[in-house]
Amino acid sequence: RVLLCGHSRTQNNNSQPPAQHTGIMAAIVAQNTAAVGLKAHVARRGVAARASRARVVSVSAAARPNFFPGSVPPAHLDGTMPADYGFDPLGLGKDKETLVWYQQAELMHSRWAMLGITGMVVPELFDNPLVEGAMPNWIEAPLYKGYFTDDNTLFVVQIFLMNWVEISRWQDMKKPGYAHEQFAATGEDVGYPGGGLFNPMGFATNEKDYKIARVKELANGRLAMMAVLGCFIQETVTKTGPIANLKAHLADPAHTTIFDSFHPIVLNTGL
Repeated sequence: RVLLCGHSRTQNNNSQPPAQHTGIMAAIVAQNTAAVGLKAHVARRGVAARASRARVVSVSAAARPNFFPGSVPPAHLDGTMPADYGFDPLGLGKDKETLVWYQQAELMHSRWAMLGITGMVVPELFDNPLVEGAMPNWIEAPLYKGYFTDDNTLFVVQIFLMNWVEISRWQDMKKPGYAHEQFAATGEDVGYPGGGLFNPMGFATNEKDYKIARVKELANGRLAMMAVLGCFIQETVTKTGPIANLKAHLADPAHTTIFDSFHPIVLNTGL
């Protein structure tokens, strides 16, 4: 500020400023210009970095399926498992070993549920040549006496078959690769042995189709588990099978609904 005032007075006196003063002023102007340019550069980099981070977050959120959009999935559900939508409100899978066990349990329950719901529905739709007379309701099937052989034979055969299947599956979990040795399987993941015995139709021959098939299997399996639960509740309330319930609803949709099955609970208070 002093230099500028002195410079102004020197100009008013029609005299040239000293060379030293001119050099200092030029240095100050250059320094200020450089500082402004640096701040602008830093500001631009900051905006670009924030924009880049925003793009990464938005892309990650779009690529990571979530059961509730906008929520943050648990850390132990990182999206690497098939059909992982970040749903674990009770935190049951925080332990890594337990999570692996739950993953296999869900897979097995899904497959059994898909077979189970098929067995609940098909007997009401088609006749079976191995059964005498009309097919029983699924809830009555264990007590039915019209099968091609007696109950004891069926029970023993089922025990041996289930024992072999479950022990083989357990060994494959304890020692990955067991299925390859015993059944000439080609799959690499536990629970997905593959090969001619477990994939005779040759589905999912490439990596992309394989991942899609695993997601579809679990999605249909979860739906089947809910369907089996619905059939249990339905039979308990109406004492009929799922197809009979569906036909009754289609015959009178306005009056044959789930709400018509609700009955008030009357408490006997003794008054």
